[in-house]
Amino acid sequence: MRAMREEPSSGVISGARPEPSLDEARTELAQAISRVANSLFKDKYGPLVGVISEPAINEFLKGFEANIARAKGDVTLVVEELLDRVIPPRSKQRR
Repeated sequence: MRAMREEPSSGVISGARPEPSLDEARTELAQAISRVANSLFKDKYGPLVGVISEPAINEFLKGFEANIARAKGDVTLVVEELLDRVIPPRSKQRR
């Protein structure tokens, strides 16, 4: 942080990794989960469990993100409706 304050034109400090995009982060998370699944289940189901599960995990994460985005809008509407019922907005009739 001190280097950035003293010399902001230097950009990214050497050795620091740039922030990954959402797709890259999702892929890395799928790979990590795949490795864990492979290490846990390779004795029982074979060594291909991790390789096969990686695309499935990636698709699950994409679907989860889409569902979260939809749920965020739904929750916002429900909270606004509850707030309007609990604390009604001021109207001209009350003034």
